[in-house]
Amino acid sequence: MLGVALRTVQLWVERGSLKAWKTVGGHRRVVRSSVEKLLEERTAAIASGRTPLEFRLLVIEDDPRLRRLYELDVPAWRPPVRLELARDGFEGLLKAGQFRPDLIIADLQVPGMDGFRMIEALRQDPSVMADIIVVTALDADAIRDRGGLAPELQVVRKPVPLADLRKLVSDRMPATKHPGE
Repeated sequence: MLGVALRTVQLWVERGSLKAWKTVGGHRRVVRSSVEKLLEERTAAIASGRTPLEFRLLVIEDDPRLRRLYELDVPAWRPPVRLELARDGFEGLLKAGQFRPDLIIADLQVPGMDGFRMIEALRQDPSVMADIIVVTALDADAIRDRGGLAPELQVVRKPVPLADLRKLVSDRMPATKHPGE
């Protein structure tokens, strides 16, 4: 019904964007009214000019060389991805609200509001339904010493080969049917 991958639905349930419960066997059951509300929001997004197959990626990265690398590489990805960049946590929060990304790639060490505080703020906002991938040079001990991250967040160590990053993004894109399937 939603046109997204199963993992996306699981993350929305864990984040509280979709209301659900687990059966004794561990299967999720999603409340229909919660799905209908989400579909209404998506319909409104389509009415505002966004196409349902447009996948939006927000990258929060302060290193200008890495931002430039994203600018040059991501537009060539297939299926297409619409990219928005932010330099710090404050700009990341603003762009998440305006751009409504499907996926956020966040560096933890950015100026101003760091990635830890920004991610916590994003996770507290029920209107933000994007998956979040953390890309950082910090090791697990340094992350724990700074307060840690939610266990469901995927953390990837820098430097990340762009081919690996593209795979992480494509794994979160809704499956699309090709003609004849």
